[in-house]
Amino acid sequence: MSEIPHRVVVLALDGVIPFELGIPGRIFGAARGPGGEPLYEVLTCTMDGGPVRTAADFAIVVDHDATVLAGAGTVVIPPFAGPYSEERLATALTGVRPGTRIMSICTGSFVLGAAGLLDGRPATTHWAEAGHFQKLFPKVDLDPDVLFVDDGDVLTSAGAAAGVDLCLHVVRRDHGSEVANRAARRCVVPPWRDGGQAQYIERPVPEPHDTGTAPVRAWALERLDRPLSLADLAAQAGMSVRTLTRRFREEVGMSPGRWLTLQRIERARHLLEATDLPVDQIARMAGFGTAVSLRQHLHATLGVAPIAYRRTFQPAGEI
Repeated sequence: MSEIPHRVVVLALDGVIPFELGIPGRIFGAARGPGGEPLYEVLTCTMDGGPVRTAADFAIVVDHDATVLAGAGTVVIPPFAGPYSEERLATALTGVRPGTRIMSICTGSFVLGAAGLLDGRPATTHWAEAGHFQKLFPKVDLDPDVLFVDDGDVLTSAGAAAGVDLCLHVVRRDHGSEVANRAARRCVVPPWRDGGQAQYIERPVPEPHDTGTAPVRAWALERLDRPLSLADLAAQAGMSVRTLTRRFREEVGMSPGRWLTLQRIERARHLLEATDLPVDQIARMAGFGTAVSLRQHLHATLGVAPIAYRRTFQPAGEI
């Protein structure tokens, strides 16, 4: 008997933005098991089951009201046109049972903030609304530079297409990189984007000959198995260390060292999932040098040791 797909319920509020509304159905709908079976069931609802206006020039009609929220394994709140008042939003999630995974895309984070779900927790939202968000919800540890934040049972993403990144991240977290990568290919989107939304904030246009840090990032990705210092990256980029660090933060939203560590972790995750190579060999191939170093970095980032991570995706594999 096949396993029942995980139910995802998308709540469309009045003024919902159509593009982001369609992301969960597209990404989760593309996630398939080894036999082609769907891994998620995606339902869309409104508060009363009636039509809602969108932020475009049309309305949408759904088949469900908010009672389906009670049976959801995951609830997704896409963005909508303001106002983002707490009075308007505080009751939107009253039908969600405790322990349900809740995700917001873009300004859908205002719903989570109004419900108190983000108090004392890390979160993000669209960079253009970050200031207003912080005024409304000062208890939230807001990071306006990242594409998404995974805080376990509550996840938030930045604007628009960052919802794709978040949904693919959840598929990857639930079922591993291979399933997520196949879903990305079906949707013709990149399975992983470097950096955060800091790279999309309005800035002066660079000179035409300026290629930024993209070439040195591509160069580093081909050499993850080797020791790479900040000085090495700067020399390859033809920049000073200070200039490279500044440009990395502008374009990628993080320091060169942090970016490099995340790429090494992603390489190690893929090797743990897709191969039976010994952990110490994977550590060397990903540039961590030793199994101890890999274990420390993986636990700091994902909260799990390499062997436990491998068991999640290779229960019958050789450890």
